[in-house]
Amino acid sequence: MHVALIVAAEAAEQTNDLPFPPIVFGLGAFGGLVAMLLITYAFRSVGTRH
Repeated sequence: MHVALIVAAEAAEQTNDLPFPPIVFGLGAFGGLVAMLLITYAFRSVGTRH
């Protein structure tokens, strides 16, 4: 009985301390990838000019 209470107490102490909600990290990653895609697209014809 005591072991179960100790395990439950230890599990209750674990928290998820993220500075932002998880959706913010997903949107930030998506925005960063889109920005890199646009930069890559901007230089698409550099190789054919030389």
